[in-house]
Amino acid sequence: MGGSNRSTSRRLSRRTFLTSAAIGGASLAAVQTPGVRAALRNRAISSDVEPLRATIPELHKLMASGHLTSRELTETYLRRIKRLNPLLHAVIEVNPDALRIADRRDAQWGSDDDDLGPLHGIPVLVKDNIATDDAMETTAGSLALVGSVVPADATLIAHLRRAGAVILGKANLSEWANFRGFAPFEGWSARGGFTRDPYKLQLNPSGSSSGSAVGAAANLCAVAIGTETDGSIVAPSGNNLVVGLKPTVGLVSQSGIIPIGHSQDTAGPIGRTVTDVAVTLNTLKSPFGRVARHELPDDYTDFLDDDALEGARIGIDRRQFRPAYGAYPDVIDVVNHAIDLMADAGAEIIDPVDPGDPLSWFFDFELPVLLFEFKGDIAKYLSGLGNTHMRTLADLIAFNVDHCTEEMKYFGQELFEMAEATSGDLTDPEYVKARRMCLKLARREGINQALETHDLDAILTPSFAFGSSGPAVSGYPIMSIPAGIGEKNRPAGIWLSGGFLSEPKLIAIGYAIEQLLDARRQPSFRGHVPPKPPDAGLCDPTAGTAGAKTATRAEMRAAVQRPNF
Repeated sequence: MGGSNRSTSRRLSRRTFLTSAAIGGASLAAVQTPGVRAALRNRAISSDVEPLRATIPELHKLMASGHLTSRELTETYLRRIKRLNPLLHAVIEVNPDALRIADRRDAQWGSDDDDLGPLHGIPVLVKDNIATDDAMETTAGSLALVGSVVPADATLIAHLRRAGAVILGKANLSEWANFRGFAPFEGWSARGGFTRDPYKLQLNPSGSSSGSAVGAAANLCAVAIGTETDGSIVAPSGNNLVVGLKPTVGLVSQSGIIPIGHSQDTAGPIGRTVTDVAVTLNTLKSPFGRVARHELPDDYTDFLDDDALEGARIGIDRRQFRPAYGAYPDVIDVVNHAIDLMADAGAEIIDPVDPGDPLSWFFDFELPVLLFEFKGDIAKYLSGLGNTHMRTLADLIAFNVDHCTEEMKYFGQELFEMAEATSGDLTDPEYVKARRMCLKLARREGINQALETHDLDAILTPSFAFGSSGPAVSGYPIMSIPAGIGEKNRPAGIWLSGGFLSEPKLIAIGYAIEQLLDARRQPSFRGHVPPKPPDAGLCDPTAGTAGAKTATRAEMRAAVQRPNF
């Protein structure tokens, strides 16, 4: 445990700053604000930077000065994808129109640069469960949706295009966002194969936004978009030494994203720096539900503050440092050292705090909620697709049985079957009770109580433990910041979570941690590609095993240590 003796008045001033944003509307027009020139005026940036390691503002500086074009940057990323993707399998497909889009972005410089969007000319990878109405597929990595036609761009894709982004391609993922069966690994899809961690090739890259995190880490894009239901942005970000932010549920539109469960689903940015994540969040912002009733910051980069650790009250959830919760000893060593440095930098460390025990809600309440919601939410999504016969979860289950050798060679579809076995009725007493208990245990008696009891700015957990579950169930934000590389060459991350719409605090503190630790390193591509997993034996019709039998929740508990959806 560490801390500082900063005065109360200084701490209150720090907290007042963290909660006082430049407030403005949150309409679609917000993706145009601030303009490129305005952003550049606000940051002194050297043009002597290496493009593949540059932040988005630095890239814009190079473009504005004529030292770089969007086409040149896009070509560079496409060459890297061609060279590295056979090893990493981070990208399912590239956008055949990417260079033409980059050319259009280049032609738009010079007339009125203040009107250019915050991602003008910036190549972005998006996870393959986010609809793009273009020449690319949207399949969640599954063969079942190959050839299907989406009705329109996902709302966040429309925002990216309006902000000037170049949609570079689709990132690989754990198929169906890791919500199909009891996979003994993460980062695999039937379309994309096995994603590999660029820091240690045999390491679990984590999921389900595996390709998005690896794409950012291996410099295959400037920034990537992932999605999270519970852990799927922050877990791969931690395992790939990049920054990932899962926003408050309701800050980014769910429209056009292949769902798991609407109570927890959200998209979010993954990038090499907190700066890039903040810039991208400005573009993704598309509020709905109760978030739409709140005023939001105009510009999340306003909170990038080197001094944000001074007086910040950070609670340590020591439960998540235990091996029983998925914590790795080498990651814990790195994170504990980082906590000591944060205390030396003026943070007030409250150790321990108790934001609730995920094992008290995950299997008995969170999982049933997602199973109920998935059955209805996936049917609603499928109903809007063209050129496909897939309309219900039952259709997807049947497809996987019919294409067992391609889809279920390594694992089954137990989660699909468990969801199909529910009524799918959100007035069902089982669902109502499960959702009520989730909010009681994770939100009211968990995160809210810990924040209020200790007057916290953020709660800290190590990467890849169960620290994402409380924020997931509560609908609250969580952010992963690189902390270093452990003695076994395993990347380590710090996860910061907070309360409703606490993105400004997390960005401020995360940025200060990033500047303090300077932990980001280029990938080393060490280790070896592991052999493929053994055949699960599910596809022999003569043995009566085609299509795994429906699993029970007890089997789920036994089979899964730390799923990331």
